[in-house]
Amino acid sequence: DRPEEEAAVERVLVWEKSWRPCPKGRRRLQGCLAFVRRQLFRVGEDWYFLFALGVLMAMISFMTDLIVFRLYEAHRWLYQEIGDYAVLKYLSWTMYPVALAAFSTGFSQSITPHSAGSGIPELKTILTGVMLEDYLSIRNFGAKVVGLTCTLACGSTVFLGKVGPYVHISAMLAAYLGKMRTSVTKEYEDKFKQNEMLVAAQAVGVATVFGAPISGVLFSIEVMASHFAVRDYWRGFFAATCGAFMFRLLAVLNSEQETIIALFKTDLKLDFPFDLRETFFFLALGVVCGAVACAYLFCQRWLLGYVKENRVTARLLRTDKPIYTVLVVLLLASVTFPPGLGQFMASQLTMKEYLVSLFDNRTWAELARAEPARGPGGPGQLWQEWCHPSFWMLILATTLPLPAGYFMPIFVYGAALGRLAGETVAALFPQGITMGYPVVPGGYALAGAAAFSGAVTHSVSTALLACEASGQLAWALPITAAVLAANGVAQKWQPSFYAGTIIVKRLPYLPPIRSRHMASYRVLVEQFMSRRVLSLAKTAAFGEVLAALTADADAADFPVVESAELPTLVGTVSRTELVAFLQSHGDAGEKPAGTVGDDCTIEPIMLQLSPWTSLHQTHHLFELLKLQRLFVTRGGELVGAVTRAEVR
Repeated sequence: DRPEEEAAVERVLVWEKSWRPCPKGRRRLQGCLAFVRRQLFRVGEDWYFLFALGVLMAMISFMTDLIVFRLYEAHRWLYQEIGDYAVLKYLSWTMYPVALAAFSTGFSQSITPHSAGSGIPELKTILTGVMLEDYLSIRNFGAKVVGLTCTLACGSTVFLGKVGPYVHISAMLAAYLGKMRTSVTKEYEDKFKQNEMLVAAQAVGVATVFGAPISGVLFSIEVMASHFAVRDYWRGFFAATCGAFMFRLLAVLNSEQETIIALFKTDLKLDFPFDLRETFFFLALGVVCGAVACAYLFCQRWLLGYVKENRVTARLLRTDKPIYTVLVVLLLASVTFPPGLGQFMASQLTMKEYLVSLFDNRTWAELARAEPARGPGGPGQLWQEWCHPSFWMLILATTLPLPAGYFMPIFVYGAALGRLAGETVAALFPQGITMGYPVVPGGYALAGAAAFSGAVTHSVSTALLACEASGQLAWALPITAAVLAANGVAQKWQPSFYAGTIIVKRLPYLPPIRSRHMASYRVLVEQFMSRRVLSLAKTAAFGEVLAALTADADAADFPVVESAELPTLVGTVSRTELVAFLQSHGDAGEKPAGTVGDDCTIEPIMLQLSPWTSLHQTHHLFELLKLQRLFVTRGGELVGAVTRAEVR
């Protein structure tokens, strides 16, 4: 009989297991491993997950910098070894970055088309609850890392950074580690848990570029999230600290530094960093940076849209993206050719060398007197290298379909603006505003870098980022004043860089309500809700269900009401349930006809809107709860629905 058969099967299985060598030893080892696992996860697996995320991102960032440095040095060596042959020097200067950029575009686009750009606009969209396919896949991770390495190796020719891509790479790594953790712990990871880890991953991305954990967390909150849960704070700080510490520790282990110090070496004076009356000049610098940022944002958004709409460039971007990259990079490389216009743009310096030269505490007049024999390109001639800041080149480079970041170039351009302002103040007051305490133009460069990058990204944490990355916290007050002034101008007239990109790409992102006029608070749900809502009655049978599924082929669920005469909202039924209902009641001749209320699982609705709910309240709910749709009821009866499209 059946019990005897089950006993026989069990004896066979036990015999097969006992046949393996050392069964007692294996059982003891499995018990020990299970005990260790229980002890490790007693403190919470989040700690190990975040630690691994920070360390891995630091290693990726450091190795990328090392490879990029070797490739850039190879380009320098090739350019210098060519000799004085102008044609060969031009070819060596242009063909090297052209080949790298073309490979970056071709390789990344062949794997996945979602690897181009910084990835931050798409991540902002994902964090609002919209799922974009393949943006967090492991294939995109590999394409982004390889493509970004080639982009950075192009050097000052293309002049693009890595902050945005590293935020995206960190998010992809966090998503992959989350899947690994699920397979280890055998626990389901819901969307809220995934969102918490993505928030921490963004902070890690910034921290492993600048070695600045505090500003990394604050910058990721400002740029990425409309609402932030305080419970995620410690996750971001812990992961960012692990990443930043490991990133700077690897530099020490590689004998690049003697100990862990700030990323950019500065020597600004600390005994009397700035005169209190200089605050006016810092505020003026912030206003100028905000105005220039408005011009930059407008031109960048216009050019990005023009390239997508122009017949020639649109066709190239649709079918031959590497060719478009080759043409743009060839133009940029020709402009930055050192014997030509490149001599006015410091085109042979790396991004880090740019910032180190701009953060120098000595004025260019002092450097010229101290080292008059250095000749062209020496410190005494640095003013010539920064007298033609080429913003149009960076704007053009942002249209390239390759993995690249746009924060670091903006940071450098802001430092250049600040340095020019500092040199102007130093020229107006040679002995200093207070006699005996000369003006430090490097402090203005720090303020300009923070103000311009903050104005472009609509963030204030760039003030702390500049202080952390340079180790100059004594300048925090004037830098913050400049950043606030720049943001006040930029936020009034232009959307941020990432919001502008979202607009051009038409991503399904819910924009903020910019107007704070009292009239905007009087806009009610009944003025913009959709009144035509396809619903099913609880008594709906085969025909009504089939008609509803056919009428709306994209809906994931349908609202259920009591009856057509009494449209009281009961709940929602999923499309899967309705399809199963049709399959089970397909043959009316054999099976009795059923109804939705009897045979389908109806999910209750926890949140509804009233026709008199304001637009601001509705927008807040959609942002905070990451909703896609809400039903509108009057006295319990279904009268409409509001989706992200109506709110937008």
